[in-house]
Amino acid sequence: MTEPIYDSRDLRCKSPYGAAVSGTPVTLTLRPPRQGGYSRALLTARFEARKDEVRTIPMPWSGLDGDRDRFSCVLDTRGYVGLVWYTFTLERLDGKKSQQLGPYQLTVYDGGEEVPAWFGEGMTYQIFPDRFRRTQVPDPAGMVGGRWVHAAWQEEPEYRPDRNGEIRNRDFFGGDLRGVMEKLDYLHSLGVTTLYFCPIFEAAENHRYGTADYSRIDPMLGCEEDFSQLCRKAHSLGMRVMLDGVFNHTGFVSRYFNGDGFYPEPGAHQSQDSPWYSWYSFQQWPDRYESWWGIYSLPAVNEHDPSYREFIFGGENSVVRRWLRAGADGWRLDVADELPDDFVHGVHTAVRAEKPDAVVIGEVWEDGSTKVAYGVRRRHILGGHCDGLMNYPFRSAALDYLRGGDARDFMEAMETLRENYPRFAFYSAMNSLGTHDTPRILTLLGVESECRDRSREWRSNFRMDPDQRRRGKELLKLGAALLFAFPGSPTVYYGDEAGMEGFEDPFNRRTFPWGHEDSELLGWFTRLGHLRQESAALRRGDIRYRASDGPLLAFTRTCGEETVLAAFNSGDQAAALRLEDGERIELLLGSARSQIAPQGHTLTLPPRTGSLLRLLAGQEESPAYSD
Repeated sequence: MTEPIYDSRDLRCKSPYGAAVSGTPVTLTLRPPRQGGYSRALLTARFEARKDEVRTIPMPWSGLDGDRDRFSCVLDTRGYVGLVWYTFTLERLDGKKSQQLGPYQLTVYDGGEEVPAWFGEGMTYQIFPDRFRRTQVPDPAGMVGGRWVHAAWQEEPEYRPDRNGEIRNRDFFGGDLRGVMEKLDYLHSLGVTTLYFCPIFEAAENHRYGTADYSRIDPMLGCEEDFSQLCRKAHSLGMRVMLDGVFNHTGFVSRYFNGDGFYPEPGAHQSQDSPWYSWYSFQQWPDRYESWWGIYSLPAVNEHDPSYREFIFGGENSVVRRWLRAGADGWRLDVADELPDDFVHGVHTAVRAEKPDAVVIGEVWEDGSTKVAYGVRRRHILGGHCDGLMNYPFRSAALDYLRGGDARDFMEAMETLRENYPRFAFYSAMNSLGTHDTPRILTLLGVESECRDRSREWRSNFRMDPDQRRRGKELLKLGAALLFAFPGSPTVYYGDEAGMEGFEDPFNRRTFPWGHEDSELLGWFTRLGHLRQESAALRRGDIRYRASDGPLLAFTRTCGEETVLAAFNSGDQAAALRLEDGERIELLLGSARSQIAPQGHTLTLPPRTGSLLRLLAGQEESPAYSD
């Protein structure tokens, strides 16, 4: 394969690698073959965040590199934060031939603050509070929202529309904070270091994303003291607690909008003199108003309103600061790309002021460095905004690979992120295979389809047959090993480790099957969690790809003297990975066989398996391993 003239991932062409801290001189070098006869080169750089200022910089000839010329220049990033889009022009002396290269992206970020490492290095566990664990069957009388409670924990969630054609999400199972406290030892045994809760504030719906009162824990979950006690106990076990901040809309049923008149104080829907009226935008008061994605039950808030900002993050007793004082260690911002940049910055500033080692994680479904929302390039990971993002690109690339895609596509997708993201953001990413917004990963891998062509009735009753479940478990074990080996925080959606099935909401939100967990999967996730805790290389090591060909994917993670090799085979046939001369291995997890063959030292991976191995120095021979 012919070397390119310019490769932005090659330190011979671009230094430093990837995103650059503002003020860092970035050296750019072209390496055309000498036979091309090129004699002149130019860099054209467009500074997007500086009103698209364009600079043209000559690239003088700087010497030879074997049979290649070198043309180099230095790009000055002083005083700039944002994206730089750059291209190259190569010209011959006779002017008869020129070549254009690019455009390429350079992310320039503010590196002025330290990002807490505990999130990215640890394991996160996502809890959907209503469905995790209950200590008693609650009485919903007097609670907001006209709720009803399933008597049996094992019942199916309600998915049918009511008589008005609405899916109201008012069926509850009664999971509570004391139930989570009862299972903290279980979570600790998994290796969990961060508990991420879907919303826990008072709300009419079981998902609690339509907040009714930011100042109150939903009474079905418990009270503020229950929350603080949970945080104290979690902290004693080395775990942190992260809350879900839903700040771009409230509930129709809420203290602030009060669409159903449940609360005694007049909300924006009752009175234009309400203290919360300015939070909302009405086309025609009271019934025509802006709502989130047109969902009437979720009135959109005006995030520029001064009183709303003061309420969420500006005041000493703001929502963000108050719940950190109550015990929380961070916030995940729901649909962060729909919040104004200065709003996110305000949240981040308040978080750091209240608790310097707390984190802010943003929900963004795309490459966070290039995300555009409402016509604005977002500044999520340029410093002072989000410490990390939900890494849905990882999920998409991993799913494609696990379901038969080429490992090279996974590598390219992840290397694009590594190049575009500041190091802190790449290593603080919230990586997952499934969330409350996606079908269960076991079902997707076993069935290989979301089955949207079938009725919801069919999907509600569907359970995988033994062959589907066997295949799903094989691929989930492989995917989980990839998740835990990759830079960033491996995030497990509650019950995935127990073998829960289900298609989309609400079938992905069934109750945790206490006493009926899949012991094979549970044991696998537990071993992965412990390996993550024991290995500095898996927590924060640099990544280097060793193979990405068809179903075979392999990379190393290196920190200091420790190197872990992660090797995966998503195919239906065994795959062989050639080891480097002199490499010796110790199997940590998985199925693999090491052998000396005429073509060299190889590692054989059975079909649909993943293995983690420690690379050893100075050992005469590697033992053969198999499960």
